[in-house]
Amino acid sequence: MSERVSVRIDDGIARIHVDDGKVNALSAALMGELDAALTEAEAAGAVVVLSGRDGMFSAGFDLGTFRRGHDATMEMLRAGAGLILRLLAFPQPVLTVAAGHVYPAGAFLMLSADARFGAAGPWRIGLNEVAIGLTVPSFVVELARHRLSPPGFTRIQSAAMFGPEDALRLGYLDRVIEPAALPGEVDAEARRLRALDLTAFTGTKARINERAIAAIRAAADAELGTPAC
Repeated sequence: MSERVSVRIDDGIARIHVDDGKVNALSAALMGELDAALTEAEAAGAVVVLSGRDGMFSAGFDLGTFRRGHDATMEMLRAGAGLILRLLAFPQPVLTVAAGHVYPAGAFLMLSADARFGAAGPWRIGLNEVAIGLTVPSFVVELARHRLSPPGFTRIQSAAMFGPEDALRLGYLDRVIEPAALPGEVDAEARRLRALDLTAFTGTKARINERAIAAIRAAADAELGTPAC
């Protein structure tokens, strides 16, 4: 795929790994590479296991893009909204694996997935846009409303970040696993997802995410000025 996004498909499982050698900042270009990787996995009919580098799933949106002005910022935000919508509508199961910190745009990816595993450790997870002077986008508010527990949802306005166990309690994660056991547990979950009836899975996922997709698309269209993907 690229130097930053790798894809390995084996036995019906597509392992997509993101490692830019730094902090996995999600620029429009990197999200485009992720979208291409998802296209490859979709064509193969594969379950997706999406992971980041050890210690840093993602530091969030590329802050340098915000300094490049309005047009570059809008391009990046549209790419983010489009990626959220694609994951929520993706026809195969998606499992995200965080073995490190997860800052806002990384949390968007996790909250858009069907299953979310995290490694135990000194990691921080959450939506802290307000702490760096950014208003949380409306389309992200709708995603958070869909996935987080009520206490987790209300905390986004105060930019709180959480350790893995609190992130589990608030809805960012489904499971927290000791690092040594994480690869085996991920493999077992991917195989379990692969064994599901795909027609039933896809139909049920569409019903579960239907309202959220509509709300996220409407918010993105209104806020970003261009129809979301």
